[in-house]
Amino acid sequence: MKLNERKIKILEAIITDYIATAEPVGSRTIARKYDLGISPATIRNEMSDLEEMGFIEQPHTSAGRIPSQSGYRMYVDNMMHKRMLTDDEAEFLKNAISFNVNRVEYLMQQTAKALAMLTNYTTVVTEPKSSGVKIKHIQLVPVDKNTAAAVVVTENNAIKNHIIKAKNMPDADGLYRLSGKINSVLENYALDDINSDRVQEALKEFADYSELIVNVFKAVISTVRQEEDVHLYTSGVRNLLGFPEFSDVNKAKNIFQAFEEKDMLITLLGGGENTAADKIEIVIGGENKMEELKDCSIVRANYRYGKNSVGKIGIIGPTRMNYSQTVSVLDEIIRKLDTIIDAMLGGGEDGDHDG
Repeated sequence: MKLNERKIKILEAIITDYIATAEPVGSRTIARKYDLGISPATIRNEMSDLEEMGFIEQPHTSAGRIPSQSGYRMYVDNMMHKRMLTDDEAEFLKNAISFNVNRVEYLMQQTAKALAMLTNYTTVVTEPKSSGVKIKHIQLVPVDKNTAAAVVVTENNAIKNHIIKAKNMPDADGLYRLSGKINSVLENYALDDINSDRVQEALKEFADYSELIVNVFKAVISTVRQEEDVHLYTSGVRNLLGFPEFSDVNKAKNIFQAFEEKDMLITLLGGGENTAADKIEIVIGGENKMEELKDCSIVRANYRYGKNSVGKIGIIGPTRMNYSQTVSVLDEIIRKLDTIIDAMLGGGEDGDHDG
């Protein structure tokens, strides 16, 4: 049976109404609200066909119909209109993530928060998983006679602070010179590329401070390992509980459990390092293969970060989520992230720009 223009309009009406109201949609509602120029009886006949084709279904004994997973898939693949952001949405995003950002962690936190607030769904954002992270700069700062702070900055502008203890500690001038020597060894090298003989040669004048140097290198290794791990930021987890679909206690419990499992969320975000950045993907209901979130859909995309690494963003809501708005917001966020990250990694590393 072919999905003709009339059926397409009726399916679109059902989906639009159900997204807005969470109530099953009947033929009289469609006739009254959507001005299709056909009678409720004709609409009922077409709805019977749509149900037979698997695009809508009847919940319980309700007279109305709701979209099925196949119906939503038909909608997002073939019927959904690209929507421009409203002026208020565009202004909100500009103010939320486009000012003086020079820390990756802060940028990801702000991105997750902005998306959750704007869509009223739940968001998950990852920092890009990197390999072969290079050290951009290290600075040793005196704290007391046996303690120094090591500030380690990676090529991705991630900053990690470490407290270093050693029985023998140089004065402030000595720490400054030692920082310079360590930088001459580490700067722009991945740890696997650093030659141990070269390290020993460069630092031989600081032989009396071997304990300190060993601890500094432990701090550097710790920083690199943390950068190579996947860091997740979530926001708006409780937003889902505001939807009637999740008023059931067991469903709510399943959702909270899913968001406590890092590996599960990484799986949910899907895609590999080779997945094209900026390509938005919509996963509907049971398509995500995760029982805990089978009543949810996710709109997700990768964004580029530097030359090789890729970060991920996911917006999670009920299957009746407003896909058109969500896609538009995510598309705008990705474009803004590209601009901000280019500035962070390029000439505008101070992050002072308008975005």
